[in-house]
Amino acid sequence: MTDAIAHLVDDDEAIRDALGWLLRSRHVASRAWNSAEAFLADYRSDMRGCLVLDIRMQGMSGPELFDRLLARGCHMPTIFLTGHGDVPLAVGAIKKGAFDFIEKPFNDNELADRVIAAMRRDAERFTQTASAATLEAKLALLTTREREVMERVLAGKFNKVIADELNIAMRTVEVHRSRVFEKMGVRSAVDLAQILARQAPRSD
Repeated sequence: MTDAIAHLVDDDEAIRDALGWLLRSRHVASRAWNSAEAFLADYRSDMRGCLVLDIRMQGMSGPELFDRLLARGCHMPTIFLTGHGDVPLAVGAIKKGAFDFIEKPFNDNELADRVIAAMRRDAERFTQTASAATLEAKLALLTTREREVMERVLAGKFNKVIADELNIAMRTVEVHRSRVFEKMGVRSAVDLAQILARQAPRSD
């Protein structure tokens, strides 16, 4: 996995240098590419941070690069740099999931603030993804019977009711319940419900 940095893609050397200096002044690491093709050649799925893309470049455009990255499953927040006439293109990218667009000439502080916000968004997504993977790994440790007991515990059923439904001894239910809590790293049914709820897909 690579460190989180701002990935700058612009075919204007002066813009690349200015952006690099600006981000260094805000203690944000960055790397620059002089074309969309060059970035795409270097792209890896474990890249983290954010993308700052110029809309119009010689060769492949920023939106074209964005589409190709989406097709590869890239989730890095993307900020587009646009000229006045490029706003409709930028808005179209926003509808596809881009983080923001900044019009040229841009305000240095505004752009730096948005880059930092985008990198924070990526860090939050990474943490959530890692948490979800950890939860899935824990769930994978449960036996079929332990899952059956867990589902009923989460439904608020008493051990005796669970024992009757599964046709097993109440003591066996207690053992399974204890093992579920141990494997999931929780101390109570409330704790278990909370960690599962945090990883449930959001409807928004």
